[in-house]
Amino acid sequence: MRVAVVGGGISGLVAAYRLRRALGSALDLVLVERSGRIGGILRTDDIAGDPVDLGAEAFVGRRPEIPAILEELGLSEQLVYPAGKRPLIWSGGAEHPLPERTLMGIPSGPDAVAGLVDEATLAQVADEPTRPLNWVRGGDVSVGDLVGDRFGEQVVRRSVDPLLGGVYAGLANSIGVRAALPTLAAALDAGAPSLSRAVTEALPPPSTAPVFGGIRDGYRVLLEALLSAAQAKVETDTAATGLTRTTTGWRLDPVGEVDAVILAAPAPVAAGLLREAAPEAADAAAGIELSSSAVVALALPAETALPDNSGILVATGEPLRAKAFTLSSRKWTHLAQRDVALVRASFGRFGNDTPLSWPDEDLIAAAAEDLSTVTGVEITPLTARVQRWRGGLPQYAPGYIDRVAAIEAGVDELPGLAVAGAYLHGVGVPACAASGTAAAERILTRLA
Repeated sequence: MRVAVVGGGISGLVAAYRLRRALGSALDLVLVERSGRIGGILRTDDIAGDPVDLGAEAFVGRRPEIPAILEELGLSEQLVYPAGKRPLIWSGGAEHPLPERTLMGIPSGPDAVAGLVDEATLAQVADEPTRPLNWVRGGDVSVGDLVGDRFGEQVVRRSVDPLLGGVYAGLANSIGVRAALPTLAAALDAGAPSLSRAVTEALPPPSTAPVFGGIRDGYRVLLEALLSAAQAKVETDTAATGLTRTTTGWRLDPVGEVDAVILAAPAPVAAGLLREAAPEAADAAAGIELSSSAVVALALPAETALPDNSGILVATGEPLRAKAFTLSSRKWTHLAQRDVALVRASFGRFGNDTPLSWPDEDLIAAAAEDLSTVTGVEITPLTARVQRWRGGLPQYAPGYIDRVAAIEAGVDELPGLAVAGAYLHGVGVPACAASGTAAAERILTRLA
């Protein structure tokens, strides 16, 4: 059997790995990647002599996918967890503790955001359960519209936006409730009389389990292990330019005839390749908007007096260029042991990617200046590294679940074809790994 995987990010690599495990040496596996490297939006580079992740640097620790894959690959000793420090929010020119027991920054009552918003907003949050809630069961609105109407714009900009910006590189107004916060949508559908009550019902029970996990020597370790185990013929710097059905399978240009194809590329690429075989799915994929972002990794003198917090999130509307800082040497115990202090500055929100056009030296300067502003500490980088991601993260806008359903329905009608990626069922690394596994299982089932 000959199978092609389009896209060498985590979704495509997991799909290729699963196919190889199931089919062994009988599989002729080709992986096509349009860039010059594997990994997609995951990238590890050496800074001050040691590996540092320049893309995602953590995953949701309460999901099983990544720990399970690490165990399968004999890499369980690479699994690490944060030190347990809390982040801060920079708002109104000052640091504030990140509100606790919120749902992606949405509070269940005024106590959670006390000190972060003004008294009038606290009164609006407290009064919210007494106001009629106009929620259409099965409907969808942006997180910003729902929270702004019920709790006020300060809650949106100071509490919700900073968290959504970290996940989607977007804003509350560009993200839909149903796709981003399914437990909240379910509580509202079930008849919660207020947003406060819905948040209370949607919050997970208290747990001592780590929220996040990481990989000690960076995602590079996982990517290389997956690629080695998949034993695929890798074609980097190669764009897939056409996909057509044949009497026995598919023709993928420039790969040639194959029995099956997994499209694990970004939504615009998938849309172009699906245009002939599944035009409705292609239309749905083409309508997905993407955001761009950049990370500036700074290596500072080890004695730099950074706050004893995991990071600093920046509220919308602040006169800063960066949207967030990860204080990596505070967040991760294994990084605290290095000879330098590591900080990651993140730039780029959906609809505002102006800083991404700046030269590297200007972006580094902005990162250092903004970090000095929010910490009150003189920042003198020893070295810095810039990583840019063009169109890296899909915006899960209102109606997104219907869009994904249209994509998958169109593909489901075509044997030997599957899709995977961050634009389907979640942007996090575990969700991408799950989509790669699901795509491989679809191919194995259809071609058995």
